[in-house]
Amino acid sequence: MNHISSAEPTHFESLYPPDSRKEEIEKIISYIKSGNSAQVISLPGVGRSNVLRLLAYNTKARTLHLGENQKWFHFVMLNFSEIKKRPLSDSTKYMFLELVDSLQERKMDEEYKFTKNILDECIKSEDELVIFQGFKKTIDYLCLQKELTIVLLFDKFEEYVSVVEPIFFENLKVLRDRVKYRFSTVFPLNRPLEETVGHETLSTFYEFLVGNLVYLTLADEKIRSFRLSYIEKLAGKNVDKNVLNEIMRLTGGLGKLWLVSVNTCIQEDLKNNISDSLLKNTQTKAVLSEIWKSLTPFEQNLIINGKVHESTHLVAVGLVKNNKFAVPLLEAYAKNPSGGLGIKRTITYDGQTNEIKRGEIILSEGLTSSEFKLLKFLVTNPEKILGRDEIVNGVWGNQASTAGVTEQALDQLIFRLRKKIEENPNAPTHIQTVKGRGFKFTA
Repeated sequence: MNHISSAEPTHFESLYPPDSRKEEIEKIISYIKSGNSAQVISLPGVGRSNVLRLLAYNTKARTLHLGENQKWFHFVMLNFSEIKKRPLSDSTKYMFLELVDSLQERKMDEEYKFTKNILDECIKSEDELVIFQGFKKTIDYLCLQKELTIVLLFDKFEEYVSVVEPIFFENLKVLRDRVKYRFSTVFPLNRPLEETVGHETLSTFYEFLVGNLVYLTLADEKIRSFRLSYIEKLAGKNVDKNVLNEIMRLTGGLGKLWLVSVNTCIQEDLKNNISDSLLKNTQTKAVLSEIWKSLTPFEQNLIINGKVHESTHLVAVGLVKNNKFAVPLLEAYAKNPSGGLGIKRTITYDGQTNEIKRGEIILSEGLTSSEFKLLKFLVTNPEKILGRDEIVNGVWGNQASTAGVTEQALDQLIFRLRKKIEENPNAPTHIQTVKGRGFKFTA
C-alpha cells in the first residue's frame, strides 16, 4: 500500500526547517500517540497555524518526530473560518470533504477513490444523519482497514465557538470510540476550551482533552531565522542588526508582530524612533489590536496598571517573563491615550447586526451560543432584577428542559460571562448578584 507520496504538497510550511517548534510538536505528538487529543494555546499571531501546517505539510518534520512510522499518521488541515457561524451539519460535511481531499493531495489514490465514492453517495442524500454515517464509515475504513491514525487539525476553531454545541463533541467521541487510539484532534485556541466553551459543552469528549495543553512560546528561533532569510532575499538587502535587536526587544519575537515590524522597517527604512513609528503603522496596529481583543477586560486592566504577573494566563502565554512584560510594544499600545483603549465602555446590543458590543469591540464573537443568548437577554433588560426562572424562561423558553439549563449550569454560564466581560470577575460591575432574588445587569 502506497500511504504517503514523497512529493509534498506546495505549502510554504513545507519549506520550514524540520526542527521548527520542536518541543511543542513533541508534546502534541505524545498526546496523539497515547490516543488523546491536544489543545495548542497561544496569543493570536504567535503561530498556531504554522504548527498545524508543519504537521500536515512538512514531511521532514513528521519524520523527525515519528520516524518511518510517519506514513501511518494522516494529518488533516481544517480551516474553521470557512464555516464560521454555519450549523453542525455543515461542519460534518466540511470535515468529510477536507479529509477526502487531503487523501488526494497526498497521492493516496486507493484511499481517495474509496472514500470519494462514499462521500458522493452521502452528499446526494443531503441528509445530516446519512452524511455522518458516511463519515463514520470513512473513518472506519482508514483507521481499521488501512491502519492509519487520523488526526484532525482544527485551525481557527475560535471563530466557530459562537455556534458550537455539545453534539459537536459528542460526534467526535463517537468517532474516537469506534477506532480508539487511531483518532485524534488538535484544537488551536487563544485559551483552553474549558474556558472558551465550558465543561458542560465539552463533557462527552473532555476525558481526551483534559490537561493536554501545549502553550506556544512567543518566538521560535528556527522559524524566525528562516523568515528573515526569506524577507531579506525578497527585499534584496539585509536588515541592520541594531534594528533587528530593537524589533526583538519591542515585540518579544512574537511571530506575526515581529514579521510585520521587520517588513515595516525595511519598507520605511526605519533606523531611529522605531517604537513610535511602529505604533503609528496601520499593519502593526492591526496585529496589536487582534492581540489586545483576545484578552479579557481583567487582563487588559492588569496590563494598563502594570500588574501582569497577577494573571496565570498572561504568564502561561508568555506575555510575562521574569516578572516583566515581554512585549513592550503591546504595553505601549495599551497605555497610549490616543488609542482609545479604555475598557470602561457601555455594553450594548445591536439589533440590526445581532451583535453585542463594548464600544467598537464585538463581544459576541467570543461567546458561545448559550453565552450569547444569556447576555443578549441581560443587556436588553438592563437594571432589572431578574430571577433564575425568569432568565431561563426568557432565554431558552420551552427548550429549558432539553437544554440542560439547571441552576448549576446557569451559574457556570454567569461565571464564564463575567470572565469574558468584567474588568474584575470577582467584583462584577455588569452582571451583579442580588442575594436571594437573582441577577441585575448594568451596561
